[in-house]
Amino acid sequence: MEEEITELLGRQKSERRQAIDGLAVYRNGYGKPRHLTLGCGTITIYRPRVRGLEQRFESRVLPMFARRTAEVNKLIPQLYLHGLALGDFDLALRGLSGEEAPVSASTVARLKEGWQAEWEEWKKRPPGGLEVLYMWVDGIYVKAGLEKEKAALLVAVGGLLDGRKVVLVVEPGYRESTESWSNVLRDLKQRGMNCPRLVVGDGNLGIWGALANIYPEAAEQRCWNHKMVNVLDKLPKKLQPPAKRQLQDIAYAESRLEAEGRRDIFLAWCRKEDHRSAGETLMRDWERMVTFYRFPKEHWKHLRTTNMVGSPFAALRLRTDAAKRYRKAENATAVIWKMLMLAERRFRRLDAPEKLMQVYLGFGTGQTRQETEFKREEVLAVA
Repeated sequence: MEEEITELLGRQKSERRQAIDGLAVYRNGYGKPRHLTLGCGTITIYRPRVRGLEQRFESRVLPMFARRTAEVNKLIPQLYLHGLALGDFDLALRGLSGEEAPVSASTVARLKEGWQAEWEEWKKRPPGGLEVLYMWVDGIYVKAGLEKEKAALLVAVGGLLDGRKVVLVVEPGYRESTESWSNVLRDLKQRGMNCPRLVVGDGNLGIWGALANIYPEAAEQRCWNHKMVNVLDKLPKKLQPPAKRQLQDIAYAESRLEAEGRRDIFLAWCRKEDHRSAGETLMRDWERMVTFYRFPKEHWKHLRTTNMVGSPFAALRLRTDAAKRYRKAENATAVIWKMLMLAERRFRRLDAPEKLMQVYLGFGTGQTRQETEFKREEVLAVA
């Protein structure tokens, strides 16, 4: 800051003006002591003052009213999003940055208000420029408001033509109903999103009903992790370990024919052990369980499950558990959206990028030849 004053005046401290008609601006001591929190602790500084300027001097080093550096400002939301409760901020950050650190729960409250505004703006953006090939959908339930039942947050993540994975939707809904999912998909379609080639979801009927209403051309894949849990629930605990290994062999078979062969072996085992309900659960919605075989083998690892959405939620639980209950579902949505935006930076890209155009054109995905030729012409026209 002293160097800034020297640059402004064109002379060192205690040095006289060179020209009689030079700028009549002088150093004027220092302001009151201020505390500034850095990454290594909190320091006390005295801001140099200048007399004779027509306008207030603005420092590039220390902006007016700044009490924390940009690095510390980034640290605060990171700590909150990773599970630090509001009431713990004062104690935690004073322990890290010193007793004079100007941080409190109100700081985080102001950040949350900013996230709310950012989320409102984000969900209005037009996704028309994104070519979505795959879409993973799921719901997370958090305690919000005065209702006894948890609020449902509907989340969709898209796999794009360029290999990236991005968050498409974070929206509160009534449970995971067909109406709620239809509203979400309808909004995406109205804002210009194309029909995805494949949608991966759990056994909830709401998303499949919504797809039939909004994107009937999209192929449907049920999550194998959810299916395995549902099947194992029909078996006694002592039989669950061997059954789980058989189910994993089915899910990770090298071809649909091999998967159906292993499925038949599992069904015979269920009949032998007199647990037909487990076999019936496996067979229920079977066609949706093996849709991924229609797509490039390199992408199967991405398409078997909804882990694309479920994995970030494991970290989200730290935040939602620390908060216990949000006053409004919108407050929870804004926080979870912000966490997903941070997680999005670490999303793994789709494998085999050379196969993505093949999926986009519809080769080997059950699309008609006429539709494929039309899409090919469309891509060439854009190129």
